[in-house]
Amino acid sequence: MSAVEILQAFAPELVLFLGALVLLALDMAWRRLGEGKEATILSLAVAFVILSLLLLLGFGKASALPIWGMLASDQFAFFFKGLALIGTGLVLLSSYRYLEGHTPYRGEFYAFLLLVTLAIMLVVGAVNLLMLYLAFEFLSLTSYILVGYLREEGKSSEAAIKYFLYGVTASAMMLYGISLLYGVTGTLDLVKIGPALASSGAGSWLAFPAIVLLLAGFGFKIALVPFHQWSPDTYEGAPTPVTAFLSVGPKAAGFAVLARVFITALSRFQPEWVSVLAGISMVTMTLGNLVALRQENIKRMLAYSSIAHAGYILIGLVCLVSGVTSNFTGLNGVLIYLLAYLFTNLGAFAVVIAVERATGSNRIADYAGLVKREPLLAGAMIVFLLSLIGIPGTGGFVGKFFVFGAAIQVQFYVLALVGVINSVISAFYYLNVVRHMFFLRGEEKPIAVELTLKWVIVASLIAVFVIGLYPHPFISLGTKAVQILGVAF
Repeated sequence: MSAVEILQAFAPELVLFLGALVLLALDMAWRRLGEGKEATILSLAVAFVILSLLLLLGFGKASALPIWGMLASDQFAFFFKGLALIGTGLVLLSSYRYLEGHTPYRGEFYAFLLLVTLAIMLVVGAVNLLMLYLAFEFLSLTSYILVGYLREEGKSSEAAIKYFLYGVTASAMMLYGISLLYGVTGTLDLVKIGPALASSGAGSWLAFPAIVLLLAGFGFKIALVPFHQWSPDTYEGAPTPVTAFLSVGPKAAGFAVLARVFITALSRFQPEWVSVLAGISMVTMTLGNLVALRQENIKRMLAYSSIAHAGYILIGLVCLVSGVTSNFTGLNGVLIYLLAYLFTNLGAFAVVIAVERATGSNRIADYAGLVKREPLLAGAMIVFLLSLIGIPGTGGFVGKFFVFGAAIQVQFYVLALVGVINSVISAFYYLNVVRHMFFLRGEEKPIAVELTLKWVIVASLIAVFVIGLYPHPFISLGTKAVQILGVAF
């Protein structure tokens, strides 16, 4: 590829990087000039994200050839980059005035959101294990900073420390798995690892420990059991906009990497890793839902809900099939589910942010009578919760329909049954929030909702219904995006 083509392919990443530098510079300058510049910095941050997304959609050039042997510019990467940019835009709008009264360093917060998005875009395009590790570390470091951003608040600092300790352990395990693969194959290129393992006498007995160690690193970001311990405390202690971002951004990046590495480099060992992932999927969704039943803090409840949804999404990768004419190919179900989950979860967290700003609390009990205090918040929340359950007409139903359909197609009936049973279990704690909002008495003081939060909630509502009622364009988009990984349709 020529220099112009490379610049064209990675223009979205360059825009985010330059945007973060501009925001940091302006924040440093305006801190000396006075307060009241947050709206301008937020507007610039959103503008950089929109520009990056427009460059991705209008000028991004898909290529099957990796650039410098490190980064892919293919449809699969484009899908996840778009997902990251849309999610960041919604989180930025949700963050406006949230940090007011918590920290004076609000401009830097928006800059770090751009940097963590840049990290995700590098992760999802990595086709070299060294590049993958470096991008993952970039993502981890920026995530640690955002989680512990409220330095004066003990819960935020505690959440960051726990996240960091679990993260470095998972990172070390992933790096050891990478070293095993490199030691036996002599290459870090994902495309070359598969043939090298096939021709190596030691490849077979080293592949399984490498798979387990890599899964520890990827599973940490996705919050799969047993790599989920950081998630509830981190979700509860982090600033709520950061919690919203963690629930969709790094999770999507983890699934993108898991799919690319296992399908491209380790496809020869598919029976082994499918068995491992099937077990993890069932345990993850079951533990997440059962523990969520007992939660009284809505952020912790959504944390365990996020763990359970990681188990559902993993079904798509477990039930990966190729050479079929059916729409249920497993991997496209993963992408469709993640797209629906993005709008559903960020919409739910936007409601949580609005209630938290009004009440100063995240207890589910404080949602009592919400329908009288602000009908928009209560009405939107019930839609998002129904989508998380998987009720027809919502985006969540389409995602579950495709991953469960893939399980039935490959005759993994037990896996599909466990998924359906867990969806029923989840209805109990989701509908408990609905019970508080609509059927229990609470305060009657109206809740004022920021205009930007209203935009996020309404946009998320529209997206959830569009995906649920007219899913065909999104199905086509997901199917097209996974073809590059060698899954024939």
